[in-house]
Amino acid sequence: MSAAKGLTPLQKYMQSETGPKTIHFWAPVMKWALVFAGISDLNRPVETLSGTQQIALFATGAIWTRWCLIIKPKNYLLASVNFFLGAVAGVQLTRVFNYQRSLGKSYPEAFQGLFASAQAATGVKIVDTAPKAPEPAA
Repeated sequence: MSAAKGLTPLQKYMQSETGPKTIHFWAPVMKWALVFAGISDLNRPVETLSGTQQIALFATGAIWTRWCLIIKPKNYLLASVNFFLGAVAGVQLTRVFNYQRSLGKSYPEAFQGLFASAQAATGVKIVDTAPKAPEPAA
């Protein structure tokens, strides 16, 4: 700690474990691009949004926000970008869900629509792999 004496706050930050000389600084800085892309998507028509993508971004934001606060060194810059990533995805999920409801779908159908919106946007068919009950013989 004696080496830190006499250093200005800027010098301390530059030499810290999460300062600009480390990946702990630059990775969160680059991740802000995802947040800005999500914010710009607020202007996109809701029917073009992928519910599954927003679920993944929301989960990523929630999980990694917590993780950033329990690891050593604590990385508040990474925690903040993950928090905002989850928040923007949450807003987008709300938009997709409300859009599904505006189409007259029930709550369970609108929830299922979060996953079906990816099918509509990408053309990839979502396959139900649940076993089917046998049909009664006539």
